[in-house]
Amino acid sequence: QVQLVESGGGLVQAGGSLRLSCAASERTFSSYAVGWFRQGPGEEREFVAAAAPNWSGGITYYADSVKGRFTISRDNAKNTVYLQMNSLKPEDTAVYYCTAGVRNFGLGSTSSYDYWGQGTQVTVSS
Repeated sequence: QVQLVESGGGLVQAGGSLRLSCAASERTFSSYAVGWFRQGPGEEREFVAAAAPNWSGGITYYADSVKGRFTISRDNAKNTVYLQMNSLKPEDTAVYYCTAGVRNFGLGSTSSYDYWGQGTQVTVSS
């Protein structure tokens, strides 16, 4: 069982930046696909960004709405994945969830992941 703990959320003005962190309990975290999803009030959970497992190239993927503003990265030595969020907009306001899984396909879908963090709130004021 992999445990994921997110941190770094908070309140920021539009145009600002935040960096979310997700620490994993698994030593072989580099062998997992990792992703970030978000869920606004009354909305379904939506894909934000993902990184394939290192053994499959570690390719990164982004939702169109965040492409060019957000960057997913991982520090395998620290078993941690990050989401750097720049040029934040009020519509980025949501609870952000870190996730990990053993698959290397379909990474834009919640069903492709096995483990989820508890979420961290990001609020962007206009």
